[in-house]
Amino acid sequence: MADWVTISSLATAGGTLVLAGATFASVRSANRAARVAERSLLAGLQPLLTTSHLEDPAQKVQFVDGRTLVTPGGGGAAEIADDAIYLSLSVRNAGSGIAVLHGWRYYPVRMRALNEAPALEAFHQFTRDIYIASGDVGFWQGSFRDPAAPEFAAARQAIETREPMSVDVLYGDFEGGQRVITRFAFWPRETDNGWLGGTVRHWNLDRGDPR
Repeated sequence: MADWVTISSLATAGGTLVLAGATFASVRSANRAARVAERSLLAGLQPLLTTSHLEDPAQKVQFVDGRTLVTPGGGGAAEIADDAIYLSLSVRNAGSGIAVLHGWRYYPVRMRALNEAPALEAFHQFTRDIYIASGDVGFWQGSFRDPAAPEFAAARQAIETREPMSVDVLYGDFEGGQRVITRFAFWPRETDNGWLGGTVRHWNLDRGDPR
């Protein structure tokens, strides 16, 4: 004679197992969909800075003391005063989101690409917010204002002797995420006293490296 109590218990257990499996598959599917949606959202916010095009218009980059540098498309500008050194570079946001500039680090030499991102401790903060819209042209600017500092003397010498220079720019999206460091180069123009700009490498700080 059939043991209906046992059969009923086994049927209930089987049904619970099937329901658990379906729930697990549904949760996994929902998690995958959420991750896809998150990646799509982040892709829409991600900025990526490169040097601007040579045919892009020149920009007037103003500093806090009123000094203005005329910065050509695809290039940079550098000026030396008695108590300050001014630098600027024309850049373009090739990403899909607004770029918010956070900091910068200058090198009075040509810096090659590194496997690891530069340390953030040595970056200078900007004295004002700089935003560059997606697909638009903007600028980076920096200055040295302590003539007694070693970096002031190093920057002066590099500019006066027309040596290649480099700058790392730290930026991210307008929500404070997806931080990137892009290394740019300043190359002395042969035809005049101007400077050409170049993009050396990008480092992602908050997500996987692209290479």
